[in-house]
Amino acid sequence: MGATGFGGGVFWALELWVFACMNNRLWGRLGFILFLVGFGNFDAELGFLGSEVFSFGFWVLWRLYDDLGGYLLITNTMNNEHQIKQRRKRLVHKFPSLMKCLCSGELVRMNEIDSLSKSNGEVRQNPDIGNIEEAESSLRESASLNYEGARALLGRYEYQKGNVEAALHVFEGIDIGAVTPKIKLSLSRTGHRSSFQSDDNQSISLQGASLLLEAIFLKAKSLQALGRFNEAAHSCKIILDIVASSCPDGLPETSGADCKLQETLSKAVELLPQLWILADCPQEAIMAYRRALLSYWKLDKETIASIQKEFAIHLLYSGDEAAPPDLRSQFDKSFTPTNNLEEAILLLMILLRKVHLKMIKWDPSILDHLSFAISMSGQTRTLANAMEEMLPGIIDRKERYLALSLCYYGDSDSSAALNLLRHLLSARSDPNNVPALLMASKICGENPETAEEGIRYAQRALGNLDDGCYGMIGVTEYLLGVSLSQLAKLILADSDRVSRQTEAIRALERAAQLTKSREPAIIYRLSLEHAEQRKLDVALHYAKLSLKLEGGSDLKGWISIARTLSAQKRFLDAEVVVNAAIDQTGKWSQVELLRTKAKIEIAQGRLKNAVETYTQLLAIFEVRSKSVKPERKLTGSGIQNHDRHLELETWHDLARMYISLSKWQDVELCLSKSASIESHSASRWHVVGSLNEAKGDYKEALAAYTAALDIDPTHVPSMISSAVVLRHLSRPSNPVIRSFLMDALQLDRMNHAAWYNLGLFHRAKGTAGAQEAAECFQAAALLEETAPVEPFR
Repeated sequence: MGATGFGGGVFWALELWVFACMNNRLWGRLGFILFLVGFGNFDAELGFLGSEVFSFGFWVLWRLYDDLGGYLLITNTMNNEHQIKQRRKRLVHKFPSLMKCLCSGELVRMNEIDSLSKSNGEVRQNPDIGNIEEAESSLRESASLNYEGARALLGRYEYQKGNVEAALHVFEGIDIGAVTPKIKLSLSRTGHRSSFQSDDNQSISLQGASLLLEAIFLKAKSLQALGRFNEAAHSCKIILDIVASSCPDGLPETSGADCKLQETLSKAVELLPQLWILADCPQEAIMAYRRALLSYWKLDKETIASIQKEFAIHLLYSGDEAAPPDLRSQFDKSFTPTNNLEEAILLLMILLRKVHLKMIKWDPSILDHLSFAISMSGQTRTLANAMEEMLPGIIDRKERYLALSLCYYGDSDSSAALNLLRHLLSARSDPNNVPALLMASKICGENPETAEEGIRYAQRALGNLDDGCYGMIGVTEYLLGVSLSQLAKLILADSDRVSRQTEAIRALERAAQLTKSREPAIIYRLSLEHAEQRKLDVALHYAKLSLKLEGGSDLKGWISIARTLSAQKRFLDAEVVVNAAIDQTGKWSQVELLRTKAKIEIAQGRLKNAVETYTQLLAIFEVRSKSVKPERKLTGSGIQNHDRHLELETWHDLARMYISLSKWQDVELCLSKSASIESHSASRWHVVGSLNEAKGDYKEALAAYTAALDIDPTHVPSMISSAVVLRHLSRPSNPVIRSFLMDALQLDRMNHAAWYNLGLFHRAKGTAGAQEAAECFQAAALLEETAPVEPFR
């Protein structure tokens, strides 16, 4: 470059700089400073400007030149040519002292630059550069500016303008490794404010540290905007590492207001887990969330709550199992979560507690996520307790009643759930609440005693639904059919009972039609209803359709098909179905299938095979009891009770089989095993009675059956066995015998043993009861021919 050309370039840069100073354009000042710093490295022998700093300063000036609309815009702002010459003279007069300072390696003092910029007597303010003026004010306090600081300011300016790529290009010029020790030293000296350039040249001021940390954060944001998430996460992590090593107890209270250090740190703490998630690094994201919550960052309450909520959502729905947190600071008796579900519930319960204490604002999504998490764990009673503790007005009273009823129902407390719904559906509250009506109908439909009330709720729901809501109408018809079916069990008159059963099937068929036969629950219920009425071909059709809709994943469908086939005495086909289901099912889910298989083998007389199947089933229970699964800690009591019931009944099945083989010692062993699970159960006392009856001790047998009925007055096998034993202990026509059998038939009209023994009772009366005995024997024979190996329900 020639001397003339270079001189013209310098004066061009000086004019740009003057205009920037007059209009308070900080970037023009920065560009000129860097331009001159680069010129200070001019190599006379090589004849060119080789400094990167010079290039960077020239680039800054060019950006300003482009931003202002060109050189003509600058010259047009001058009043006349005389003004231009005067300003050039002033710049030339100051130029040697500036060059001497720059060539000596010192930094350019802002007050010296200001003396040039204010030589005209006034400074024009630009209302659109508030952030720039704030940055310039910060630099004036430190009284100096270095190369990294200039890049940080220019990068922020480009980022705020939306030039993400340009901002990233500027930020990448900052040597983070070189400035990190200086930032750490500056943060560690926050007790006494130091100048921008300390005596040991190793630290910077707090303002400078804040500026550089903000630059690192904005670099991470720029990388995020460009889709480079992994690099963005590593860049953001640098901020946390610097602050953690420099200020283990958090930033000082005064630094946040002065330098926005706390604001930058808070944003970085929030951003880092999100970047790891975007980078598909779930374990790093979990570690970042835990670091954000367990380290001392001095975050505000709302920020902490936001992080806790986001972390809980990630744990619940990400599908990535996290290692348990290492909470060494916790006391021995403190709760430590062992899996994702427990940790998410803990976080959401903390948030709910904060809402109760009015530390944070109410967020409805907290309760939504907590409801899902606790429902997955089965501890719905815990959710009910949390909702009851909520202050009035947070959620609507009607919604609270409905939600509480769902919680109590999930905890197997149907009575409390139904009482809440009755209160909600009263005339003084909300009698036409369709979700509450449907829930009440569902609960009532599970118990024959409340089935009639369930019918009324379902009919009220149908009256409040629009004609176009086919899906909801279908569900309501389904609930109506269930309640009608339950009510039919209490009706003694055959004609009325058949009428109710017919209405139930019609309601279920309407439900299937409205849902286009795509709801597995409705189809499965149709299968059960037809099976119980011994319409086995239709029942088998619906059972197969239900299994198809579930994609073969529902055990109930497999078992329903196997039971229906066993009722048709197609035991080999039933066993094939059960074996196919076992092959497609995991070990933990095979218990009910194995029990059905064992009963099919007993029906075929293959007792040895049945013993092997029961042994396999009991081995699964044994392994289950010894396995320590984290998820089982939060398993609901309903599931645990179901497992215990299955194990108990398995021992009783084995005992009954050994009774038929007269192996009394094996029976006693099975009873001792069942006693360790549940010593006071109607089923166990019935087996004890059967053992005594087989031995011929009818009095002890009757005492055992009586004990069973004391525990469960609706235990049908004990009713029938009591009638049988009484026939041996008294006269066969004893009215008590008929009372037991009629009670049993009222509960189970399809029990062939009850009909058979009732026939024996009528036959004992002689010719007077011959006709009734014949009818009972005929019913017993028909029902026995179509009896499954175990009840359909």
